Amino acid sequence: MSEAHRREKQPEQVRRSLLDHAARFGVEQGLAGLTLQAVADAASVTKGGLLHHFPSKQALIEAVFKDLLGKLDEEIDRLMSEDPVEHGRFTRAYIDAFFQVTRDGAKSPWAALSISCMTDARLRELWSDWMRERLARHAATDGSPALKLARYAADGIWLANLTEADGIPANELAGLRDHLQNLAK
Repeated sequence: MSEAHRREKQPEQVRRSLLDHAARFGVEQGLAGLTLQAVADAASVTKGGLLHHFPSKQALIEAVFKDLLGKLDEEIDRLMSEDPVEHGRFTRAYIDAFFQVTRDGAKSPWAALSISCMTDARLRELWSDWMRERLARHAATDGSPALKLARYAADGIWLANLTEADGIPANELAGLRDHLQNLAK
C-alpha cells in the first residue's frame, strides 16, 4: 500500500498544498510550463488525488487565481481598516496592495496570472467580476474619474514593472506609489 493510501485524509490541507505548489510553478515556469503531474508530485499526492480536487489544469489555474483574489480582498480590507479617511479609501488600499506585489515583480504569483488574464477569457472574467463587485461596494467613496485614473495608473505600473527587463527600480516605484496615493486623496 502506498504512502498516499496509508496517511490520514486531510482534504483541505491537500487542496491548500496543491494551490500553493501550482502558484509556485506558475511563478517559476509560467502557466504553460505548469503540469498536473509536477504539482501532484510536489504536493506528495497522486495525479488522481489532484484531479479529485481540480478536474483539469484550467480548473487548477482558476482556483489559484480565485485564491489570490481572496488574499487580495483580505489585504485590501486590512489596509482599508487602517485608513481613517473614507473618500478614496478603496483606491488607496488597492494602490498599496498592488505596489506590495509590484515590488516582487516576476517573482509574484500574480505575474503569470496577470499576463494570462490578457489571453484567457475565463481569468479575465474572474478579474472583471471581482473588480465590478469591489467598485459597486465602494461606488459612493471611490467612483470619481480621478480615483479611477489612479487605479488604472497602478495597473499600468504593475504591467510596466513586469515587462521591464530588470523591473522598475525600487526607489522609482516608491515615488510612483506616493504620487498615486496623493492623487487618491
